[in-house]
This record gives sequence, C-alpha cells and structure tokens, in this order.
Amino acid sequence: MTGPADQLTVAHRRDASGVPASRTVADLLRTAPVIGRADMTVRQAAALMTERGQDYVVIPLGDGRHGLLTDADIRGRIVAAGLDVDIPVGEVVDRPAFVLDARTPTVDALTELLDRGLHVIPVCDDGGAVLGVIGKGDFVADPAGASMPLREQVSRSGDVAELQSHARRIPQLVADLVRRDRPAHEIARVTSLIVDAVVVRGLELVVDPRVDPASYTWVSLGSNARREPVLGSDIDSAAVFDDSLDPASLDTCRRVFAELDDVLRGAGMTVDAKGVVASKPLFSRTRSAWESAVRAWVGEPLDNRGLIFTSLVLDGRPLRSASPGVRIGDRLSAALRTDPRARRLLLEDALANKARLRTMRDVLTGRGGTFDLKTHALTPLVNIARWAAVAVDSTERNTRERLRAASGSPMLSEDDAATLLEVFDVLQRIRLRYQVAQFDRGETPTDVVEMKRLSPLDRSLVAQAVREIAGAQRRMTGMSHYQVDR
Repeated sequence: MTGPADQLTVAHRRDASGVPASRTVADLLRTAPVIGRADMTVRQAAALMTERGQDYVVIPLGDGRHGLLTDADIRGRIVAAGLDVDIPVGEVVDRPAFVLDARTPTVDALTELLDRGLHVIPVCDDGGAVLGVIGKGDFVADPAGASMPLREQVSRSGDVAELQSHARRIPQLVADLVRRDRPAHEIARVTSLIVDAVVVRGLELVVDPRVDPASYTWVSLGSNARREPVLGSDIDSAAVFDDSLDPASLDTCRRVFAELDDVLRGAGMTVDAKGVVASKPLFSRTRSAWESAVRAWVGEPLDNRGLIFTSLVLDGRPLRSASPGVRIGDRLSAALRTDPRARRLLLEDALANKARLRTMRDVLTGRGGTFDLKTHALTPLVNIARWAAVAVDSTERNTRERLRAASGSPMLSEDDAATLLEVFDVLQRIRLRYQVAQFDRGETPTDVVEMKRLSPLDRSLVAQAVREIAGAQRRMTGMSHYQVDR
C-alpha cells in the first residue's frame, strides 16, 4: 500500500492564507486620477502633475477615449525636441491611450504594462470613466508583483555571469508562489515575464554587440509564448530577419544565436533539444521566406511537416520586434481562415493526440504506474484550444483565453469550454505542485508523474480531467464532419 510518506507534497506558507486568490486591477487603485483638458497647455499640465504629486495627466478625448501625458513624454517628446511648452496638450496627445477595465486581473494588468513598455495605464469602469492609474510601483504588495524585484535584477545584469546567477533563482520564486497557493495560471504568467526578461537581456549582452537589433525580430514559441511555462519548460524560439540580409549574414546571426542558447542553458533553462530554436535555419528565416512558408503550409499542410510548423507558429509571440508589423502567427491565422481543407487537417491533427491515462506502450512495458501530464492530458487540451481559436478567428495565444474566445461556438459549447478551462487549471496546479515537491527534494522536475506519489484526491482529479478532455475530443470529432467546412 502507498502511504503518506510516499507522496510528494508541498509545504504551504502560513502567511498566505489572508491573500485572496483573485484580485483585480481595481484593488490596486489608491489615489484619485489626475484629469486634465485637451485645451490646457503642456506647461499647465506639468504644473497640475506637480500640484497632485503625480507624473501623469489623463486627457479626455471624447467618445469614451482618453489620452495620456506623462512626465517622461514632456521631457522626451517636447523639451528634448525643442517644442514650445505652451502648446495645447491636445496637439501632443493625439491618439487614445491603452486603458484597462477595472475588472482586469492584476497579473494580466502587469503583463500589459511590461509587454507594452508603459509607465502607467489608466483604469476605467464600464462606462469608460477613469477610476485611476496604475504603474509598476502599485504591484509591489500584490502577489502578481512577486516577480518584479527579480525581473528588475535580470534586466540590469551587467554581464552574462550575473544574468545566469539571477535566472537560476526562477525555481525558488516559482516554489514560493506555489507555497503561497497562488493560482496556477498566475504563477505561469509571472514565470513567463521573468523568462522573457532573461531572454531579452541575453540578446542585449550576447547578440546585439554583433548583430544589428533592427535586422531581426525575436519570436517566442511554445509554452512561454502562450505564457504557460512551468519548471523545466523548453525555451522555444524563432527569428524573422530583414529581407536585406544575405545568406552569409544569416549564418553569422544563427551562430550568435547558438551562443545565446548556451548562455540560457547555463542559466538553468532548458533550450529545446528538438531544434525549435532561432539558431536553426528552419526557425530563422527572412520575412519573405516566412511568408512563403506560411503559404506552403496552408496550401499543402501534409508536406514538409506543415501541420507541425503551423501549430508552433500559431503560438508565436514577438518578444523583441524590429518591426511592429512582424506577426507571422497572425498572418498564418488569416491564411487558415480562407482555406477550409487546411483547417480540417489542422483539427484532425489536433484531435489525433488522444487524452488517455494508459497507452498500449505502458501496458506492454509495465509502466502503468506513471503518467505523462503533458503528453497525454495537457497537450491534447492545448491543441483543442489552439484549433478552436482559429475556428472563431481569434488571435489569442494563451490556452485559457483561447477557450474563452471560442466558448459558445459551433465546435465548442459554453459547457465544454468552461469544463476544459477548469481542467486546464487543475492539471497545471497538480503539475506545478509535483514539480516543486521534486525541486524541494533535489530531483529534476518532470512532467511524468508517479501516480503513487500523488495524493488520492490528485489521482482522482487527473483521472477525471483526462475523461473530460477525451469526451470533448469525441464531441469535436463528431461535430467536425459537418461544421469545419462551413
């Protein structure tokens, strides 16, 4: 019999019980917003900032839109450019600012803030009224902001050795968040923000001195692109080069990218062993070559591993872009919308990897006591979500957001979407807890779990999760016969 001593468990922090599992950006607001007018001068706006002790002013633009003028804008766009500070703010703030709904989860708000490189973001209610503004400092006391100190240290690393030293602390941060009982999707999102910072700083330290940053766009692939990494997740990547680069220059870039791969390995990260990395020609092409490849994959998806590449690129997220227009995944989604045959084959491929507790290989080799959470449960679910997003013309990359986007569509009912979302969260939570328990014991975190080391409740949850995914696959298979081509 299996006893408690055989099970892998994670000790919980006593100080975590008072922190709510879900917080919204509205919980971060502490002061009333600084609101100005489009007809006020920049000088008056600066005086208003000083008076209110803030470094921004929100400018209503009409139609529920808002502009934003910050202290950094005044210094960089006006004073440094030699413009008159007595010009109307409306001439400077000439486009709507990015805003957040007050109900946005704090971890999503932090992601938007960092991804967009913004200092502050206005927060609005349902009617479009500004409730306040959030910046990096507002996340210090929030669980979602637990990554901020480490991320800042990573971004300021002076050399490769310092970068690797900071990056090797990622497992400790993940373990701490698990002990605090933070939601699995929040932990994964926070982890991805730090991984992004490590890769970007690696590019700055290793690649930029020898490769013009304006000549390529770095694209994150796989689980980190979807913002779903766990301990030991591969760092998958691709690169989109400017068409002006010649073959010799491309080879040079790839050799430098390979050096970055080694740096990341030295940082304790797993660089994809199958070659899904920007240092390989298959995943580093010129823009025109990528566009030709997209057309080929859609036109002949069964040739040259087109379906595999399609799934990988659909998850792609530009991490550092030389050109904001480089979004190969979005172009692939657009191409798939016009080709029913390619969509059908993509669905068949997505459903081919069946969710199951035991495979025939397990039976023949006597390995029925282990279960690969990723291969036999999470990957089939991720595949369903990816295809469902394509089916409803959604460009979402995160599995949870893809399920939400496709909920209620002909191929994915609201009930199925809600169930799969819950199943995804359950599996990721079990996966993270198991890996952190392995980490605590000095073992290498893995996706292959020994069922006897799970608690009886977790074993039951895994079995139920697999049944739910398999059921959704069967229903989608039945529906596909008359829905996909419509």
